[in-house]
Amino acid sequence: MHTLNFPRYSFRLKNSENKIAVFDELRKKFVLLTPEEWVRQHVVQFLLQEKKFPKSLLNVEKQVKLHDLIKRYDVLAYKPNGDIHLVVECKAASIPITQGTFDQIARYNLALQADYLMVTNGLQHYFCQLDYVAEQYHFLPDLPEWG
Repeated sequence: MHTLNFPRYSFRLKNSENKIAVFDELRKKFVLLTPEEWVRQHVVQFLLQEKKFPKSLLNVEKQVKLHDLIKRYDVLAYKPNGDIHLVVECKAASIPITQGTFDQIARYNLALQADYLMVTNGLQHYFCQLDYVAEQYHFLPDLPEWG
């Protein structure tokens, strides 16, 4: 797998039928280690270890309904009251971040209404804060720590 632009984290890996799986501590199971999953697992560790997000408020790979379509977000962080604090869209390191990526997370956020968005391919990270009153978003140099 690619070396990513995150601190080094250790992961539990296993080889089963010539396929490598990584243990996802949020889902509490091994999942197939695809290039996008490699980025997703780094994001989870980044949020837990660097940004001090509570594990109990993180969620990965769940469905969200957008009009008549069912989509899946990559990583989501809740506030203690159940509102959504952060939505993360992960791409494999080989996939460039484009306007289409930002459009995708913006569509998800129409339903989710998060305070922050993060888009990453593991090499480039983009963070923004939403201002719903002014109907604007502000790009940030980094994601604020939890709390």
